[in-house]
Amino acid sequence: MSSAPLKTGPHRERERPRLSWRGDHRRRQRTAKAYAIALRALLAEFGEQAPLAELEGEAGADRLAAWFTSRWGGAAAATFNVRLDALGSACAWWRDQHWLAGDPLRRIRRRARTPDRTRALSRADIETLLTLPRLALRERTLFRLLYESAARAQEVLALDVDDLDLRNRRARVRRKGGAVDVIVWRTAAAPATGQARLSYRRAAATTGLPGGPYTLHQLRHGALTHAAEDGANTSTLLAFSGHTSVASLARYARVSPEALARWQEGRDPATRRP
Repeated sequence: MSSAPLKTGPHRERERPRLSWRGDHRRRQRTAKAYAIALRALLAEFGEQAPLAELEGEAGADRLAAWFTSRWGGAAAATFNVRLDALGSACAWWRDQHWLAGDPLRRIRRRARTPDRTRALSRADIETLLTLPRLALRERTLFRLLYESAARAQEVLALDVDDLDLRNRRARVRRKGGAVDVIVWRTAAAPATGQARLSYRRAAATTGLPGGPYTLHQLRHGALTHAAEDGANTSTLLAFSGHTSVASLARYARVSPEALARWQEGRDPATRRP
């Protein structure tokens, strides 16, 4: 860390840099909560008035790694990485202010996420879910639209009337990352409910449904898996999902064990008809 004190204003007393996360207020709103959790935990551990010098050197890196591992070592890889990214961005901002010279997080490594290949709902589960007699029309329409379009829940819930082309069963959505795209659905998802827009929390409340709880994301996952099983090529799957890379698509468009078993059965000479 530079030994030069920070000048905070033309008429203010000079002071040494201390732990601060003012720069994170400039971050995008969707990451604010994740940043706040990680940085408030850091302040609670080291003290809000602790000088950033405590994070420098080998001792600082060791202490930070020990604390971080103790705090989030038992968390899922995604949570572990989000907390690490938040602190990494804070450290980068502090370096931009010349408050830090090194990387206090150098002892901590991101975790690889173990792919979960069981998240896609089966065709039977989806059919059961979408035909439940007690499922309200609004929720049924949303669930079917998510499945038929393979769109993300946030993309669908953000739709306005002007975005819809009901006659052609399509709509303009803003994809993850900000790109504008078009989603297309089938006839069953077309009915209008006449009800107000669902909040994400209300839309995701599937705990009481048979076989649940489900997540809205499982409908998207199932749609892409079933499209791959039905023979959709890579270009079609990329357009269907809104992904921009095959690597991202590959996590979703994986055939189910049941489909793999059917494929093997069709190739097995012992099961073929003479």
